[in-house]
Amino acid sequence: MIEQFQHYITKNIRSFYERKLVFPITVLFILLALSFAFPVKSLIYPALIPGNMNEAASSEERYQLGYLYSHKQKYVSVTLQNLYFTGYRKEWLGHTDGYYYYTLLDDDCLIVLLDPESCQQGISTIEEITISAEILQNAATEDRLLEHLAEDLSWSKAGITQNFSEYMLSEPDCNDWITNLLRWFIILSVFMAVLGLVLNLLFIAFPVLSPPVQRLRGYTLHPGRMLAEAEEELATLPQLATEDMFITEHYFIETSSFGIAIVPISEIIWIYKYSTLHKLLWHHFSISYTLHITAKHRRYIRCPKNIKSDIDGIIDYLSEANHDILVGFSEENRQKVEELQGDMEILRKILAFLSKRV
Repeated sequence: MIEQFQHYITKNIRSFYERKLVFPITVLFILLALSFAFPVKSLIYPALIPGNMNEAASSEERYQLGYLYSHKQKYVSVTLQNLYFTGYRKEWLGHTDGYYYYTLLDDDCLIVLLDPESCQQGISTIEEITISAEILQNAATEDRLLEHLAEDLSWSKAGITQNFSEYMLSEPDCNDWITNLLRWFIILSVFMAVLGLVLNLLFIAFPVLSPPVQRLRGYTLHPGRMLAEAEEELATLPQLATEDMFITEHYFIETSSFGIAIVPISEIIWIYKYSTLHKLLWHHFSISYTLHITAKHRRYIRCPKNIKSDIDGIIDYLSEANHDILVGFSEENRQKVEELQGDMEILRKILAFLSKRV
């Protein structure tokens, strides 16, 4: 028994998924770092202000707009009462983005920008409304609004500014398509990163559950047993071994950094090599070869960046071990594989159905 090949496939499966841990961990780390600089958490989970905004802000400092804004809780879910339409609306490229209202908050007036749907296209008074909004500080739009209000009331801008809060609430800024796109991007990124992290850890702990082993279900009801058999054959006497490709009595095995593959030799139906010329501008550096293997049940394996002699040796051995294997790329072989796999059968049925005359 060859010591270096003891549990060789299992070790490589674990190593492969250990390397794949880097990406989800990096994504989670970046999102965590961004949460310290930007209100990421607040964007996903807006701060919930219980009850009425006026009562909550008066009773506890942590519900005041200034406190929330300074603690990166820029997005809030809040209930407001007694809102009055200012007579002004916000427009962008001829489209009405929202309507400006004001309400009393402690001793100040608070400007609130509502979605057209929320305020029924600018009704004069709203007794109570619950919205999700973004807290804005010293917004340029609020400054221009106060200028117009000062003119309407024949008041100085400085005088009216003293009676309005430096913060305002904007419902459209919390629910526009850019914010929603960013929100869903963050949610999906976290979900995919956590899912990838959990799955990779699962495959490291239980290699038999990993995709390279579970793909063997096309050939057996017990992929774990087939893995054990391949491990035993590889550890006992490999028939042919290259840097990352191995042939045992019954299996072809790939353990490269690009992926892990195990396939019974008896299930292989087509093999060929593909060469790639690596060059920069007019300088030719090297040629690499990729081994392509097609097995039954639509199993496709690529073994890239190998040397020609290794691939030629693999092809020669496999073609001798299984005389039914088609060797070399040609249109004739491609069509034979399509027939064997039934790749075009569904398309033929669809075309036959569409060609029927009613």
